[in-house]
Amino acid sequence: MRLLISNDDGIFALGVRTLANSLAEAGHDVTVVCPDRERSATGHGLTLHQPIRAEIVESIFHPAVKAWACDGTPSDCVKLALWALLESPPDLVLSGINQGANLGTEILYSGTVSAAMEGVIEGIPSIAFSLASHTYKDFVPAAKFARILVDKLAAQPLPDLMLLNVNVPPVPWEEITGVRFTRQGVRRYIDVFDKRTDPRGKTYYWLTGEVLEDIEPPEELNLPHNLPLDVHIIRKNYISITPLQYNLTYATALEKLSYWEIPLG
Repeated sequence: MRLLISNDDGIFALGVRTLANSLAEAGHDVTVVCPDRERSATGHGLTLHQPIRAEIVESIFHPAVKAWACDGTPSDCVKLALWALLESPPDLVLSGINQGANLGTEILYSGTVSAAMEGVIEGIPSIAFSLASHTYKDFVPAAKFARILVDKLAAQPLPDLMLLNVNVPPVPWEEITGVRFTRQGVRRYIDVFDKRTDPRGKTYYWLTGEVLEDIEPPEELNLPHNLPLDVHIIRKNYISITPLQYNLTYATALEKLSYWEIPLG
């Protein structure tokens, strides 16, 4: 398959190198376009008020991999690849493997998920891969599963245009319990900002925080309750796969609000 790979950890991140090399060794046609530095938590930002530059990168990846470093956001990277760098569209857009989970409401901020979502916006099925740890460095199990999933999609394409958000537990391959399709959960945090003082005596704030709880999404979303939450299943060493879409229309609310009459005066 023709694969476009991006990320938000940057072109030199071990996760994207492990993913790209593994898929190239499996015989896939792999192109990598990543930010030239870490661009985590950039969401779906695009660069509009300055030029975007991309340079060919050599000697980092498998010899069969074509790679560029881009000075834009993860979404910039995918958009630039699809409209300027690639001669033909890829079969899949992949993002990752991210260092750290992208679970629950974290996906709204994730550059990893946003890079993959850019592929979906352009009509290409996409997958975001994340290793659910900020310290565990063995990306091989996640890359191994990526090969399995890509081969599965080559034989059995997705029934609709979507993004698969994949989170892999930070354990050896033999300790992975299995694979489960999941619902997106909700994460709430405590102590989100750390207040500090700089050497000049001025106050500044550092965005931090720890997960306080992982909870069920609101009932009104009408999600299938027979499926587990992504934030819960990863703790049991399952690989979590959550199908996502970019259309954020609140269908239940739209139906209720359609009966409202709002006079203009």
